[in-house]
Amino acid sequence: MVFVDLETTGSTGTVDRITEIGIVELHEDGEAREWSSLVNPQTTIPSFIQSLTGITNEMVAGAPTFAELADEVLSRLHGRLFVAHNARFDYGFLKSEFKRLGLDFKAPVLCTVKLSRKLFPQYSKHNLDALVDRHGLHMPARHRALADADVLRQFWQVLQTQMPAEALQEAVDGLTGRSSWPTHLDPALLDALPERHGVYLFYGDNDLPLYIGKANNLRQRVLSHFSADHRIAKEMSLSQQVRRVDWIETTGEMGALLKEAQLIKQWQPTHNRRLRRTNELCTWKLAPLSEAEEDGPVKPELAWARDLDWGQQDQVYGLFGSHKDALKTLREIAESAQLCLVTLGLEKVPAGRPCFGYQLHQCSGVCIGQESLADHSKRLRNVMADWRVQTWPYGGPVAVQEGQGWHVLDAWCYLGTATSEAEVKTLLSQGRPTFDKDTYKILVSWLPRLRVEPLSGTRRDPS
Repeated sequence: MVFVDLETTGSTGTVDRITEIGIVELHEDGEAREWSSLVNPQTTIPSFIQSLTGITNEMVAGAPTFAELADEVLSRLHGRLFVAHNARFDYGFLKSEFKRLGLDFKAPVLCTVKLSRKLFPQYSKHNLDALVDRHGLHMPARHRALADADVLRQFWQVLQTQMPAEALQEAVDGLTGRSSWPTHLDPALLDALPERHGVYLFYGDNDLPLYIGKANNLRQRVLSHFSADHRIAKEMSLSQQVRRVDWIETTGEMGALLKEAQLIKQWQPTHNRRLRRTNELCTWKLAPLSEAEEDGPVKPELAWARDLDWGQQDQVYGLFGSHKDALKTLREIAESAQLCLVTLGLEKVPAGRPCFGYQLHQCSGVCIGQESLADHSKRLRNVMADWRVQTWPYGGPVAVQEGQGWHVLDAWCYLGTATSEAEVKTLLSQGRPTFDKDTYKILVSWLPRLRVEPLSGTRRDPS
């Protein structure tokens, strides 16, 4: 076994650096060998960290860098059980430091916080100070790496004298495969997480979700967040903040996708970037320049989602999160098809003058009469066809079976999932939610693969 403690410039292994390493090797004959070194972090140590550890910038200025110590550290850790207090922190920092050197460090890990909780569940506190007081351990200097590492060795020796060897080994065996589980989460969750489709919610210190995600295997997906936290800054930050995990099982993958999109819009979690609510959802309509010519020249007009009957609205193109995104996309479409920005209403020039795009050979000349407006509109229709938002292909609400449930849908909106006829009626009575582009994309992808059942008595006239 090897007991390890680190002092660092901060809490994130992918950004902050190590300032001191303390290692106590425990050999099979019971002999303990100590080794420690200050480390030049090649960055400034924040003042509050200096106050906490007593390690100053001056102390590490002449110390070796981690790169200079790497071989020594690796030789002491190789082939041993890595033991640390809140081991995810120390192990993650070392992995990050070795990774910077192109090395993939791996070791079996035992967290003494988890070990203490498992063996002494009657106590609420399991930090290092609590262990020192509870077991009468000797600590000459708090927040110094070697002293803290030696406290862990002392704690292990106390366990060996107080616990039956078989029970201690069983506890270690049960924990070494779970080294990445955050110490502040209830370990009972590991056994409670189902291996089913669903949506999971990570909470911090209040009742607002930090993060919402979907999974085909809830247990596997939740655990994957914490196994990656030493490699990805986002995962490290999330695992440090999470205090509670809830989940909602769904009838399948489609249900999980729909529920995830619905809940993210509802709660707006701080760690979610995708699927969040877009308040300015807009689209392009191709408006005829003359009411007398239905298939005649057209001009794009911006339309806002709040003003449209989505699903029933025909001839709308693209779903954009903002006016800026819509304009940017239309410009890109125009350039790809040599359309005139002036004719599209995106630029202004004096009458009879060529547009700037024409001078760059990016316009076919409709602005100066070298191309007819009808031909220009035809190319506009053709290129915009790929962006067309589909109309709802059913006469009204429908139900799609997945597993033991029915997803109730109407006009590209997800009303909810029902397991009985009464629940279907309840969902229908609540009306349609606001149109959501992410739900639309999910349904466009999934509905052609599934059997869709119109809900009797609720059909609308398709016209």
